[in-house]
Amino acid sequence: MKFTGLSAFPLTPLFDDHVDEQAFTRLVQRLAAAGVDSITALGSTGSYAYLSTEERSRVAKLAVEHAGDTPVVIGIGALRTSQVLAHADAAEAAGASGLLLAPVSYQPLTDEDVFELFRTVTEHSNLPVIVYDNPGTTHFTFSHDLYERLGALPGIASIKIPAVPADSAAAREHVQAIRARLPEHVSIGVSGDASAANGLNTGCDAWYSVIGGTLPEPALAITRAAQRGRAADAMAESERLAPIWELFAELGGSNRVVAAIAEHLGLARRSCLPLPILGLNDADRARVAAALERIGVSERSTS
Repeated sequence: MKFTGLSAFPLTPLFDDHVDEQAFTRLVQRLAAAGVDSITALGSTGSYAYLSTEERSRVAKLAVEHAGDTPVVIGIGALRTSQVLAHADAAEAAGASGLLLAPVSYQPLTDEDVFELFRTVTEHSNLPVIVYDNPGTTHFTFSHDLYERLGALPGIASIKIPAVPADSAAAREHVQAIRARLPEHVSIGVSGDASAANGLNTGCDAWYSVIGGTLPEPALAITRAAQRGRAADAMAESERLAPIWELFAELGGSNRVVAAIAEHLGLARRSCLPLPILGLNDADRARVAAALERIGVSERSTS
């Protein structure tokens, strides 16, 4: 399949150091009901790196089981290639439609290390693979040359790029430079939620979305406006979420903020992130609640 539109990345909520299966199932069902284009479970927002092999296999099964007709992508990143292949097998057995692969490491990786990882996975699995370029978590930076080498592998279906430049002309030039290196069938997906509208408006095919995994409706409004050529409307919808984007920037990233949003809305229980990751303190949770009120989101509106 070709990955386009909104791919929503749900949390994998924990409770008492175990996966909260009921909360995770509700999140997946909400995303399917909202009409997202795909659901990506066990991405960075889904805390895949902190879960055991058994937990990840169970989450993959739950995601596919409760997503209905919505395609499900499963994150398979791990430290060792043998572990990655085992996660790929589990995702395929669960009925996933695709794989999301980040180059996870403790020792720094070279371009050749990363290329061989993706080559091995694409030869091993029949599922399409999304290249997960997220230097903020992996500390590995993909070059355009590496994009090109990976895009030539027969199993690569999409490349998830980091946030595009804020300037529209610079963003378009950036996306076009990547597009020139890739086969037509390989889609380009933007991440970095605050830049998603600009990315979609300037040539990205998909949005791999953190906020979309918990608040799919506003993320869909941005995506559909961009897909219909209403660039100004997409930017306006994104600007409406500026209070959330500001918290992402000020509070150390999106993961803790999204967890606090889910907890505030009753979609997950308090302290749903895996320790040692602490959730937000009470003062910052109050800021999250205020931001949700500013954008018109309440517990009632998400039920």
